[in-house]
Amino acid sequence: MRLTSKGRYAVRAILDLTFNSNGRPVRLQEISERQRISLHYLEQLFRRLRKGSVVKSVRGPGGGYVLARIMDEISIKDVLISVGENINPARDLVGTGDSKSDTVEFLLTKTYFENLGQIMHEYLITASVGDLIRKAKGTQELPKATTKGEATHVPGAQPTAGVQPSPKARDLS
Repeated sequence: MRLTSKGRYAVRAILDLTFNSNGRPVRLQEISERQRISLHYLEQLFRRLRKGSVVKSVRGPGGGYVLARIMDEISIKDVLISVGENINPARDLVGTGDSKSDTVEFLLTKTYFENLGQIMHEYLITASVGDLIRKAKGTQELPKATTKGEATHVPGAQPTAGVQPSPKARDLS
């Protein structure tokens, strides 16, 4: 697995959109300015995010983007897969069927990275946008998060050592 800037920027942009929606669509220009990500690049990412059912566009005056589903139903894996990130570290490990590539070392390596891929898959599917928003709200004062364009308050959110999986995200697998 190689997480590229495409995946990192997509997650940042989705978090920015969620933090700053406040009940209205968010324009890509606003995200571009806050996150210092090229507008052209964001347009490409959001085209893919829309096709992946992570965001939806709102046309007309005051238009922009909103989450296509509530924030607890959008896993980080959904965001990464939508923009074309490879989250499988064993994807390129294939044997040729000859005795040179099917050595004990090759098979051990392949099994190891397949197991790593499964752990990463489980972590990415159980960590939702909502989980990251609540973690951030527990550690500092930030704008209200939104779900489907509506303000979401997280009263009493506490800081945690790591992102805690959301119960709804676990059901998405």
